[in-house]
Amino acid sequence: MDTNEKRSAAAERIGRTPMPEQDPRVRARNFKEVPLGYTEEMARREASRCLHCKTPLCMSGCPVNVPIPEFLHLIAEGQFGDAAKKIKEKNAFPAICGRVCPQENQCEGKCILGKKFEPVAIGRCERFAADYEREHGLVSVPADRTPKNGKKVAVIGAGPGGLTVAGDLILLGYDVSIFEAFHQPGGVLMYGIPEFRLPKDIVRSEVHYLETLGVDIELNTLVGKTISVDELMNDEHFDAVYIGVGAGLPGFLHVEGEDLGGIYSANEYLTRSNLMKAYLFPEFDTPIVRGKNVCVIGGGNVAMDSARSAMRLGAESVKIIYRRSSAELPARAEEVHHAEQEGIEFHFLTNPTKFFGNEKKMVCRMQLQKMELGEPDASGRRSPIPIEGSEYMIDTDLVIIAAGAKANPVLTKNTNGLELNKRGYIVATETGRTSKPGVWAGGDIVTGAATVILAMGAGRKSALDIHQWLSSKDQSWN
Repeated sequence: MDTNEKRSAAAERIGRTPMPEQDPRVRARNFKEVPLGYTEEMARREASRCLHCKTPLCMSGCPVNVPIPEFLHLIAEGQFGDAAKKIKEKNAFPAICGRVCPQENQCEGKCILGKKFEPVAIGRCERFAADYEREHGLVSVPADRTPKNGKKVAVIGAGPGGLTVAGDLILLGYDVSIFEAFHQPGGVLMYGIPEFRLPKDIVRSEVHYLETLGVDIELNTLVGKTISVDELMNDEHFDAVYIGVGAGLPGFLHVEGEDLGGIYSANEYLTRSNLMKAYLFPEFDTPIVRGKNVCVIGGGNVAMDSARSAMRLGAESVKIIYRRSSAELPARAEEVHHAEQEGIEFHFLTNPTKFFGNEKKMVCRMQLQKMELGEPDASGRRSPIPIEGSEYMIDTDLVIIAAGAKANPVLTKNTNGLELNKRGYIVATETGRTSKPGVWAGGDIVTGAATVILAMGAGRKSALDIHQWLSSKDQSWN
């Protein structure tokens, strides 16, 4: 039996290491983190399942190419701090990615072990290493960073893509300033993902690390209104600009009664709950409707986050209304599982057609129509088709619409020379170059709503291209 066969046999005997979690009956009423994390013993046990393949396909599934077998080996050997440093060679935010990345479709989805058994829990091990480094005070500024080169780069948006660009370029010797519209940096990490999935202290810690490297963060600055891209380049003398503003314009259903009180976009609902801490009222005086009978429209991760937040904000019943079947749910399987454990009801093949209000013009009822699935659409999922005469009514006092997001035009409509596609997203090359010389863009404002790690991957490509362009004697733009 060769080495790989021995490892495979050992992996089969060991099995995937479960992660401890809060009891569903308890966690459904608090905002504390649901998974509790690995112990040192659990992490070493799980990391030892890695087969250390000659061609590590897991890395090909990672948008930022983290050296996965290497950091898993370090964890298995008990070198936890070194494992974190190894991850940070490619990913500046492992504590975040270990929690919110869809590993099942990326690194773990490519894991060779997963072809016969359960894949290595790469995300859980990544989270462990990052948490160990932070909790033991091992986070340090790299000693081999490049000296200052006197050039300045502006980053618009302090979300995962923008933070990645800033972190990469500051180490390459650039002066980097981030311009953020909100009063706290982090983007979707702060306003979109609930505390029980991503504690805000972790985001603050990762942002603080960038500040210790020298990144300047200008808050409450809405580029496109308070200052323009051209002013950044001409008046403030930035040598390059990266646009990473995300896709923050909420989508709606455009049905009758959608303007009633008690109907939120998921964007507003989660922002009030997360960034503005409505869940700590009256300590934080942020008003939010706390329904008892809540309906969430949609089936993605944002819908799961909204539904689970509503339960924690005191709802007695929370229903997810989704127009396709369970097989087409776009949300992560883990998030769906957690929602089911916490008592969230799923109503499949149904779609809202009208909302009704009471005398105070607050939503009180909703008309639904049953659906059936037809042929696949452009997304590859079977199209929902209304069943004639299948309408019925349900009561509700709070509706959260998680029907996707669109490009916010505030920046783009006020920036000359920036090519957009028909949906209002910025047209950019694979490395993020836009039609405007010296301006790059990446993440959701280019691709539409996607994942944290894909935004980071786009940011990493753009940071490298910015560096190469600013370092080149030939600065032609094509």
